[in-house]
Amino acid sequence: PNEDDVNSPTSSLNFLDQNYQELHQNCLTENTLYNDEFPPDNSSIGLFVDLSPDVDISQVVWKRPSELVSDPNLIVDGVSRFDYAQGSVLGNCWFLSAVGALTFEKDIVKQVMPAEQSFTKDYAGIFHFRFWRFGKWIDVVIDDQLPTIYDELLFVCSKTSNEFWPALLEKAYAKVCGSYADLHAGLISEALMDFTGGTHMYYTLNMAPAELWKIMKCAFKSKTLMGCGSNRVVRKTSPNPGLPPKIHKVPYICYSSPRTEYVMSDENPVQLVRLLNPWGVEQWRGDWTRNDYFYTKYEIAFYLETFFNCRMSMEDFTNIFEIIDICCLCPDFLDGSAECHWTSKRYFGRWNAGISAGGDIIKTETFWTNPQFWVKIDELNEECASGQHPENILVSLMQNHEKRNRNSQENFYIGFYVFEMRSQSGRFSSEFFIDREPVAQTDELLCFRENPGEIASIIVSVFSKNETHLE
Repeated sequence: PNEDDVNSPTSSLNFLDQNYQELHQNCLTENTLYNDEFPPDNSSIGLFVDLSPDVDISQVVWKRPSELVSDPNLIVDGVSRFDYAQGSVLGNCWFLSAVGALTFEKDIVKQVMPAEQSFTKDYAGIFHFRFWRFGKWIDVVIDDQLPTIYDELLFVCSKTSNEFWPALLEKAYAKVCGSYADLHAGLISEALMDFTGGTHMYYTLNMAPAELWKIMKCAFKSKTLMGCGSNRVVRKTSPNPGLPPKIHKVPYICYSSPRTEYVMSDENPVQLVRLLNPWGVEQWRGDWTRNDYFYTKYEIAFYLETFFNCRMSMEDFTNIFEIIDICCLCPDFLDGSAECHWTSKRYFGRWNAGISAGGDIIKTETFWTNPQFWVKIDELNEECASGQHPENILVSLMQNHEKRNRNSQENFYIGFYVFEMRSQSGRFSSEFFIDREPVAQTDELLCFRENPGEIASIIVSVFSKNETHLE
């Protein structure tokens, strides 16, 4: 398939061939509540290896929201970061961080959570959500039976007792991934892509480009979701000689929605990053927190926004966090106020063991057997080229998840190399790669969510501000 086969949220494919409209209408006609094939039992909860001894799965009772509260609602007073909190069982802060980022982009919320669903008008115990999975938008149908223990939700908890969009969204995503247990542990980039259908970029912060601040600033002005994570302990000398050094540990959780701002400190601008912690409690205790020397001194300069609970300098941000993930619908923001828009092409291919899985470039005898793609990039027109960055292409590579359960297997390492050619066409043999260096490549082989097997499906996406042809 090529880019012409790529669908949109409004033309999404029916996951497991379940048509929401038909199923919903059948329930209304028969005056019954919907029961989904993602069953209300332990198979949907899945197998937890390190389950807390305080949780007895045998005590789980699946209940509909109407059995928990008298007036259930899908949404109460809009969708907000403060609508939910992480449950005590699942280690899925990566997913909830992405949900937190999602709540700031209302247009994207609408494509993930279709409108005209409620617990009142035409209620039939059936809901649906949309996700982008490996190149295709899918529509996922669920019933509203949720796992509880003693009438408390087992997983994501609604802070407003009669609001249920967080729990139902989590259930739909658990169904896609195979079970609730399959949501345990992950990277925020995975959920960001599944919410947007966008391309994923990331920066390793200890090697971040000098213009990272500008990139982040432009990114949050567009429909771009971002997240970051860390597992570092940092010791810093206090700016006040009378105070002891500060020791900070930021656990490896995913923070979402980095935002940027300037504040003047001794007449010098300080670049600050504001972050959202999905756990809902402030972990960072360093500079620019409420009780900090800098914050107290320059508090008048702040315009405080209640939905961010962490603020730090750009210097601390790059020292403490390890990586920042950026997921964009289109990388237009990389050009700031660009006059022309980037376009995308997509191609689906396969690695077949022993046939087209040639390994890394150091494997000279087999490397050439890997899938090869020709990308022809036309010249920019004058109007578009004016004031543009020299970079004009972004390549995204991902591997399709062919197993039903997300956590069922280990990950593949994947990557790509880019070679520049002026005239030659056709497939290159092993001789071609002997004395040629790639003009670009992945810095390291990556294993974000790609699973191994004898056959691996791959998806190549090419974004460019030039007219592009892919074959």
